[in-house]
Amino acid sequence: MFNTYDVIVVGAGHAGCEAAAAAANLGCSTLLVTMSLQNIAQMSCNPAMGGIAKGQIVREIDALGGYSGIVSDKTAIQFKMLNKSKGPAMWSPRVQSDRMRFSEEWRLMLERTPNLDFYQEMAKGLIINNGKIEGIKTSLGIEIRAKSVVLTNGTFLNGLIHIGDKQFGGGRAGESAAYGITEDLIKVGFESGRMKTGTPPRVDGRSLDYTKMREEPGDAVPDKFSYSDETKPLTHQRLCHMTYTSLDVHDILREGFDRSPMFNGRIKSLGPRYCPSIEDKINRFADKERHQLFIEPEGWDTVEVYVNGFSTSLPEDIQFKALRSVAGFENVKFFRPGYAIEYDYFPPTQLKHTLETKLVEGLYFAGQINGTTGYEEAASQGLMAGINAALKVKEEQPLLLRRDEAYIGVLIDDLITKGTEEPYRMFTSRAEYRTLLRQDNADYRLTPKSHEIGLASEKRLRRMEEKFSKSDAMVNFFKETSISAEEANPILVEKGSSPMTQSDKMYKVFSRPQIELEDMVRFEKVRQYIDEHNLDKEEVEQAEIQVKYSGYIEKERNNAEKMIRLEDMKIPDNFDYDKIKSMSIEAKQKLSKIRPVTISQASRISGVSPSDVSVLLIHMGR
Repeated sequence: MFNTYDVIVVGAGHAGCEAAAAAANLGCSTLLVTMSLQNIAQMSCNPAMGGIAKGQIVREIDALGGYSGIVSDKTAIQFKMLNKSKGPAMWSPRVQSDRMRFSEEWRLMLERTPNLDFYQEMAKGLIINNGKIEGIKTSLGIEIRAKSVVLTNGTFLNGLIHIGDKQFGGGRAGESAAYGITEDLIKVGFESGRMKTGTPPRVDGRSLDYTKMREEPGDAVPDKFSYSDETKPLTHQRLCHMTYTSLDVHDILREGFDRSPMFNGRIKSLGPRYCPSIEDKINRFADKERHQLFIEPEGWDTVEVYVNGFSTSLPEDIQFKALRSVAGFENVKFFRPGYAIEYDYFPPTQLKHTLETKLVEGLYFAGQINGTTGYEEAASQGLMAGINAALKVKEEQPLLLRRDEAYIGVLIDDLITKGTEEPYRMFTSRAEYRTLLRQDNADYRLTPKSHEIGLASEKRLRRMEEKFSKSDAMVNFFKETSISAEEANPILVEKGSSPMTQSDKMYKVFSRPQIELEDMVRFEKVRQYIDEHNLDKEEVEQAEIQVKYSGYIEKERNNAEKMIRLEDMKIPDNFDYDKIKSMSIEAKQKLSKIRPVTISQASRISGVSPSDVSVLLIHMGR
């Protein structure tokens, strides 16, 4: 029935879809196995992509040749660039998506991808021989052989759904859990754990009174995620809204605490720290009189609404009673209540940087199976696992991203070096080189790497090179072009900047903190240059960043280069840490377990001190 595939991907969520697309686009025969072909790339939680640090990840996926950015653009209903009041390292794109069209567009893009087959059934086990993956077993007992397997099981592994004092097996509302894979992995020596996540109720938008809420529009001039010309920015957008809980709402919610699985001990696993349930919020922040709720439409035409900020596993009658006390929700009708879900994960310290497992050759993990939370984090891991599974089959060098090259590099390094005991979410603060890892330059950082392995197209590479060539030329224009005091001073005085006493280069004027691009465009010479060279918004914005932040960028690049020297210091695979007498016991244990590849990675392991690193360097003959 089935031939042997190069790559089998188990699970068709955000990680699985990116993994399957990447492997197939790299020329490998690929099979995507899912329990439901109708729910490919399902947005299980909020109908949105991007956000703080997550938007940078989506742009990196796009720069590497993944599909998430294109699908997000094609199915967006609202666009916002977050943090525009801060420096460009913090700017983060985010879209509200049409949930149904998002899933449909993903499926259609995958069906148009050569080398990719589909099969709908539960993967119930793994075929592992002599420490090597050989394929999967399905619930019908069918064995499908493969040279490599990528597991992207999301919340389905032994999934258990909680609503108040009720609980039942499931991987998502209305879908069954997956059984068998965890047990097979434990048999060959993997360590597993349990995590929890939750989701809010979905409600009928026709039953809400939006006049009692604050409007939350998208950007006046919306941008987009993908660097390709395959997508266009939105020309019209849907409104979101915001309202608040109150002390009355909190009191009603507390009525259900004794029936809440989070408080009565039925749920023992940890949920996401930075996306807590509403009951967790009012318990942890008892001094707060209200919490924000964002009211997000689920699509262009549907009346279904997502209540962002009201994630809960409280009994459904308490959820309903509490929401009816929220301003604008007095007559609310439920589509379905919120719930929590517990599922198996595998501590990611059991992985290599390629996301291949250390215990089983050819087996890769991506997404929530690694202890992460979020579509974007999952999609980026899926992309990297799919790329590296394909490159291994092709006997080519893996694609590895450093911490100074991508948020994806930070994410993977954090996971495999530090591990995680609670759902891991990406933040800009996790990246020590975030001035280098901006959303505007992901194509510059990553498209050449992707093109080299055969994933990003020649057209993508040429578009990136043209963009940065034009922006560099504009920076040189500012450096070489003078402006008179008479011309500049009216604008400088208006902006509260010291007037000039003589002519000076435009670069120095533009470098002043009070002066922005819109001020420079008021000069005739600048407008003329932009028109003559046919510069688009992205190219001009890139030039602005290079002028305004060149000092910060240069300083961070120098810091990164110092760390790269430590990345170049490889630790032998068979290095025996127990022989080092002057190293702490904790350091020996951690280093022996994680087996860091470089001195730099060793230095980031929790419990390994700078003195331990110095001792290690001495023993390596450095």
